[in-house]
Amino acid sequence: MSETGIRIEGLRKRYGEGDTAVDALKDVNMVVAPGEVVGLIGPSGSGKSTLLKCLGAVIEPTGGRMILGGQTIYDHGWKIPDLRALRRDSIGFVFQAPYLIPFLDVTDNVALLPMLAGCPNSEARARALELLVALDVGHRAKAQPSELSGGEQQRVSIARALANRPPVILADEPTAPLDSERALAVIRILNQMATQFHTAIIVVTHDEKIIPTFKRIYHIRDGRTDEEAGQGLSL
Repeated sequence: MSETGIRIEGLRKRYGEGDTAVDALKDVNMVVAPGEVVGLIGPSGSGKSTLLKCLGAVIEPTGGRMILGGQTIYDHGWKIPDLRALRRDSIGFVFQAPYLIPFLDVTDNVALLPMLAGCPNSEARARALELLVALDVGHRAKAQPSELSGGEQQRVSIARALANRPPVILADEPTAPLDSERALAVIRILNQMATQFHTAIIVVTHDEKIIPTFKRIYHIRDGRTDEEAGQGLSL
């Protein structure tokens, strides 16, 4: 098992050229170990969204280095020929909204990515059910997304993010629409899943309910990162 979950070294991203150029990321450095959940916080316009898009291979950085799951994916240029396969197989995404497919039941929403990656349908559904049970929504396996509560939908979205067993999960404001109890439950689940599956997880958040739970926090300000120890309150 790789001992490198996420490593970012001197990452930069510039939008535009000449006098209109904007440096969204100037010098970002982060390390997240397998099995670790860290918080990423910062004001609007600080570069959080740009950093997630770079890590998620959605946009190309301008310079620096990114290593995910022990694999160098960017080093002053992409090192991976198929970025779509990288996103599908190596990166799990959890968003503020669950974005479940409304005409698929819960099991098929989770099983879809493994199926697209070539996993046999029966195996993909068995893997999906295992995750749903682990996330305490196994009893909703045949339900439609519209029949779920907000907290249940977010648990299903976490199961979907884990379905291809990626080494990395990027969670963008995953607790924003939830009350305190459900928000803390989501963070508890992410920590449990990180430990169980040896996954490195970054949680971008403004949610003051969950910030005290992180053992490590990265602040991003004006395109640069600073690390500090978090409170690590028990969940």
